[in-house]
Amino acid sequence: MEHSILQVVLDTPLATCFDYRWTGEAGEPRPVAGQLVLVPFGRREVVGLVVASREKTDVPDAKLKDVIAVRSQLAPLSSTWLDLCTFASEYYQRPLGEVAVPGLPKNLRIPKTVALDRALKKFGKANDVCDASPDQAPRLNTAQQHAADVIAAAREFAPILLYGVTGSGKTEVYLQAAAQVLAREDDAQVLILVPEINLTPQLENNVRMRFPQLHVATLHSGLAEGERLAHWLAAHLGRARIILGTRLAILASLPQLKLIIVDEEHDPSYKQQEGLRYSARDLAVWRARQLGIPIVLGSATPSLETWHHAQSGRYKKLELRERASKDAVLPKVRLIDMERDKPAEGITSTLIAALRLRLERGEQSLLFLNRRGYAPVLACDACGWISNCPRCTAFMVLHKPEHRLRCHHCSLEQRIPRHCPTCGNIDLQPLGRGTQRVEEGLQNIFPQARITRIDADSTRRKGSAQAAFDSVHRGEVDILIGTQMVAKGHDFRNLTLVGILNPDTALFSHDYRASERLFAQLMQVSGRAGRAGQKEGGSASEVLIQTRYPQHPLYAAVMAHDYDRFASGLLEERQQAGLPPFLYQALLRAEAKELDTALGFLKQAAECLQHPGIVINDPIPMTMTRVANVDRAQLLIECASRPALQAFLKEWLALLREMKTRAKWSLEVDPVDI
Repeated sequence: MEHSILQVVLDTPLATCFDYRWTGEAGEPRPVAGQLVLVPFGRREVVGLVVASREKTDVPDAKLKDVIAVRSQLAPLSSTWLDLCTFASEYYQRPLGEVAVPGLPKNLRIPKTVALDRALKKFGKANDVCDASPDQAPRLNTAQQHAADVIAAAREFAPILLYGVTGSGKTEVYLQAAAQVLAREDDAQVLILVPEINLTPQLENNVRMRFPQLHVATLHSGLAEGERLAHWLAAHLGRARIILGTRLAILASLPQLKLIIVDEEHDPSYKQQEGLRYSARDLAVWRARQLGIPIVLGSATPSLETWHHAQSGRYKKLELRERASKDAVLPKVRLIDMERDKPAEGITSTLIAALRLRLERGEQSLLFLNRRGYAPVLACDACGWISNCPRCTAFMVLHKPEHRLRCHHCSLEQRIPRHCPTCGNIDLQPLGRGTQRVEEGLQNIFPQARITRIDADSTRRKGSAQAAFDSVHRGEVDILIGTQMVAKGHDFRNLTLVGILNPDTALFSHDYRASERLFAQLMQVSGRAGRAGQKEGGSASEVLIQTRYPQHPLYAAVMAHDYDRFASGLLEERQQAGLPPFLYQALLRAEAKELDTALGFLKQAAECLQHPGIVINDPIPMTMTRVANVDRAQLLIECASRPALQAFLKEWLALLREMKTRAKWSLEVDPVDI
């Protein structure tokens, strides 16, 4: 009999390794770091990850528990993957077990191995490739070819910003650079990250048609657990040569990774907002440096952090200044002053005329409104009652087709009241407009038009979003109404008009990142127009923005398609104000049934440790103070040095864990939503 002490990490908030005794038969291989094991934990049996083994332990023999089973049928996770998880654990100040174990498919984390054994058996028989001829790669223009060659030629760590206007063919550069990398080594793997699930099927289809003889795996939260395990295994065992995924794919096991591509790198979706609050883009850069491979960050509107790195020479910048299609030009952007052209049904006469022209010519139009539902609030004119959520500091949104009021924060639903709950008035009025109300108004104005709405409400069922986008691509839709789901990544070939409704609210946000996000959003949605070029007798591509503030400098930059000047001005403002990327931040959040409890904990936290160079701001309630009957507050920590901030946080967290409080708290490093 052989004995060994295994150090195992578990998915628990305890920042420690747990020692377990492994006893094996003579000749049986000893478990190694990276293997999964089933162990007893309290009254449960849980799956943990072996991170080390040793001969002795400080745990008394009477308390030392035995390993129940070793997942020996699964190849161990590599040391480089463990190093990635260790870095994420240390940087984002979370226990290693909370990083490594939840990053695995659920079917690997359950006590029984039926799903794993079945998946491995299928995996041995499966053949995901076909003999079809690959789609012919289009000829690249000079700038695209140069970018693809530079990316493919990189044989060591090389962070590259691929800065290209919308429609400039960044995806084609990705594919042709990836083709060169994959052709160079028989086992090379390429990881392509996208910000949202609804962008994955379109890109997956393009990749499969271009590389029909290669195994392609996809990883995102929309997959069924069986599918996710199968795709994860394909990546882990090296069969999948191309891996497409959302942010969770950055934590996948990829033993032969040779190139990482982060599409739309500026997108906030790359930052996880609960649990381990990591940035997939930042982890991707670290992983590329760890492996000594190139990483491409692609965007028409790069994040200010990435732009700053490119301007300072830390990242190499490759530019695509023109659209890929010879006849395609960037759309002309015009502002509609809503003080002069008063809107009817939320749409001005200028925009209605432009929509009518496109309908007459058989072209498609897109109306963008980043507010779903029928109306943001239901109100009583008689007494001033409004549809506040009883559990949140937010309004309940009117969803007229479903005859419901719905809170978009806690998901509480109520029937639409027949009369005012306060005064009995039966004449309740919707205030403001959401996508449902715009759709209703357009159907009244253009009864013959084929109108489709794409938002989180209309695409709840699996596959419904892709079906809706397919109908647009087939030309079965005249006017598309949508939220941010339609703003990026989609190539609508017959779309010549984009109308943007109600963007002004972001101009007055308390969030210092609001203007950066609004500019990116406007540029991205504008880029959906005119991607195929102007047809003979057709309309020139055009973007119409309805605003009450046409003199605002942000709109002037959008009209000029001038990201360079906008970003340079914003960076100067950030530097003068002492904000990221010239400063590093962490945010301590606290939640409790009463606001005073949360604020009291934060005040105690602010006073428990002082450090030179660390600025600890006053604790304040969050903008949306109450969500689902829980009050929330926050404490912002700032420092000019990243290493100094990390050192402080490590020492500070040890003190916070010893505090007794009824508040639930969490720490976020590099917060993007303050």
